[in-house]
Amino acid sequence: MRAAAIPRPGRRGPVAALLLGALALLAALPASAQDEQPPRKALKVCQDPHNLPFSSAQGNGIENRIAELFAQDLGLPLQYYDFPNRLAFIRNTLRYKLPGEDWRCDVVLGVPEGFDQVSVTKPYYRSTYALVFPQGKGLDNVRSAEDFLKLDPAVLAKLRIGVHDRSPAGKWLAQHQLVDRAVVYPMMTPETDRDPGQPVEADLAAGKIDAAILWGPMAGFAAKRQPQARLAVVPLASEPGVRFDYAMAMGVRYGEPQWKTQIESLIERRRPEINAILRDFGVPLLETAGASGRAASRD
Repeated sequence: MRAAAIPRPGRRGPVAALLLGALALLAALPASAQDEQPPRKALKVCQDPHNLPFSSAQGNGIENRIAELFAQDLGLPLQYYDFPNRLAFIRNTLRYKLPGEDWRCDVVLGVPEGFDQVSVTKPYYRSTYALVFPQGKGLDNVRSAEDFLKLDPAVLAKLRIGVHDRSPAGKWLAQHQLVDRAVVYPMMTPETDRDPGQPVEADLAAGKIDAAILWGPMAGFAAKRQPQARLAVVPLASEPGVRFDYAMAMGVRYGEPQWKTQIESLIERRRPEINAILRDFGVPLLETAGASGRAASRD
């Protein structure tokens, strides 16, 4: 067997020389040229097709309407790549590409500020969890968490309050000795063909529960989708030990700073229309200035 040749110090083979030459050429290019991406042929959005009020296969969610705005602004056709928003959503959408293929989608239109699985844009809205209850059933004077907690203890002791698992609502109830009033609904279920908020809304409308504590967009949408129940929506303020308010942003892949900048410019340019869409869905909106918890950029 012939021994492998050992390269001598100071000598470079043709492959090494080619690699060094390519690196030198890359270093000589301006940063903007290095970051350039191929021209986009479509605005490709990652979405859950059954996740109202955010997104749907019918295109009637908050993020669908924002995507339409962006596609119009960019002059590109709008495409969706659908996948249930369960575990590994980002890995199976934004990061999913088979050898020889293009990325399936290029932007996620709703991620929490500070979400480290994507390169997060500046937030475009901030909302808070809200108490939702039918009017005309004894809770009409509730305008805040303080009003709710000051209800007659005998009334509080009988309430059935719907909450999603792993939400701050359960912690808040426990903090105020109301955990036994909770009726817990799973946010993630094997039933990927219906919206996660539907069971809570249906039970509110049917009188199976007396109130619910839901993430702001879901709370506002419940009131819109169940008009016959005459649902009131009372935004809740964060308090020591329980955070209710969060800023929401968009997400792109790491290593695409130009695309991220372009998305952020779309957010700023279309902010009035975005705010109008959010209001149309009944989203309780808070100021986004001074939002905390943003992850440092790794672009």
